[in-house]
Amino acid sequence: MYYDQRIETMDRSDLDALIDERVRYTIRYACEHSPFYRHWFKKNRIKCEDIRTHEDLLHLPLIAGRTIREHQPPLTPDFEFLSSGWGDVFTIQETSGTSGTPKSFFLTWDDWKRYAEKYARSFVSQGFSAGDRIVVCASYGMNVGANTMTIAAHRLGMTIIPFGRCDFASRVITSYRPTAIVGSVFKLLRLACRITAEGTRPKDTSIERLVAGGESFADESRAYLTEQWGCPVYNTYGSTEGTMCGECTEFSGLHVPEDLVHLDVYDPQQKTFVQDGECGRAVLTTLLPEGSRCGTLLINYDTEDTTVVLSRERCACGRTHLRIINPQREAETFWVFNNSMNRVDVEAGVFQHDNMQYLTGEYEAFLYDGESHGDVVMRVSVECHDPDHCDKRLVVDRFTERFLKYKPGLARHAEDHTFSIVFNYTRPGGLELQKLSGRPKRIVDRRSG
Repeated sequence: MYYDQRIETMDRSDLDALIDERVRYTIRYACEHSPFYRHWFKKNRIKCEDIRTHEDLLHLPLIAGRTIREHQPPLTPDFEFLSSGWGDVFTIQETSGTSGTPKSFFLTWDDWKRYAEKYARSFVSQGFSAGDRIVVCASYGMNVGANTMTIAAHRLGMTIIPFGRCDFASRVITSYRPTAIVGSVFKLLRLACRITAEGTRPKDTSIERLVAGGESFADESRAYLTEQWGCPVYNTYGSTEGTMCGECTEFSGLHVPEDLVHLDVYDPQQKTFVQDGECGRAVLTTLLPEGSRCGTLLINYDTEDTTVVLSRERCACGRTHLRIINPQREAETFWVFNNSMNRVDVEAGVFQHDNMQYLTGEYEAFLYDGESHGDVVMRVSVECHDPDHCDKRLVVDRFTERFLKYKPGLARHAEDHTFSIVFNYTRPGGLELQKLSGRPKRIVDRRSG
């Protein structure tokens, strides 16, 4: 049931004491080994010895992705976040660079072992064990996810089939009989569609569970994926920065490995940390066990992903580490009449159950200025199996009902026609995003303001 039962089921008081112990060592390590943090502490008049508990982190400034970019070449001569000697650096990793110059991260072997432990805990919490065979549809390049999962699988006695992409031949499933696939929701949906077209129902294959990660998703798209494959779909949230949170078999939020990474939630509008149950950005701090080394240390790192702490109580699975909701990228959140809407809100409307008899699930949305000054139009394009035989009225009704249900502010603007939703229906392959390379942007703001 557990990868490390002592740590994963530790009483809250003992867990908090362990966290505080690691906070003290981490801060001391930063003072001694990180050029950035030595300057940062001095600039902000912070004495390392004054930071004793995780509550003390709430009084420190935040850093963000731009902070890392501003302290690495070409803007600085050296990598100022490098917090170990080059002799201890095992690998150099980079983020995808979708929002600017890729951020550089340096991992020691200690880092890799900690990263792998986080994934190993998630795998075990999702029912994996020795003998499982997993197809990994995640990049084996400069991102850490796929390699971390591979190390974790080795620890658990599992077999990895490292394709890295989800366009592998269906013979892989029939020949190797994998028990699981790791990939994004849409990769797994496309794979299901392809297998079905070749004459095999996904639910009739050897697959016993799916692990979805790489991007946030709606509950509705997960439910449809579950229906297509006939097996549970577990959620993971990981990053090069070292999050690696995983959902257990109770489906009651993602467990944060609190002994290895500390998470607080920050409201950038109020410029304050918020209480459990309130929404804000996930702010991470690396936690190092006494005596370990770290290649890139992060303290109060603003992920710019929004989340909510659901609970710090013991989960029904027995784990005591806090649970959060599936984080959403703030870069995919847009404001209309002072109301926020995320890509996931659009996705939830698309994946309404009745819609999916006509739709493939592929979609994109665009925000435009309306004909009258101040009006806003959202155009939603959906991919249909056959646009000529699609109940378009039903799709519009189901989408609009779901989308506006949780957006009462936008619903009021829809009533007075200052906010309108229009639909476009395409055949497979007809969406704009399918003609572009890289990670697709499912929602694009094309308003003039």
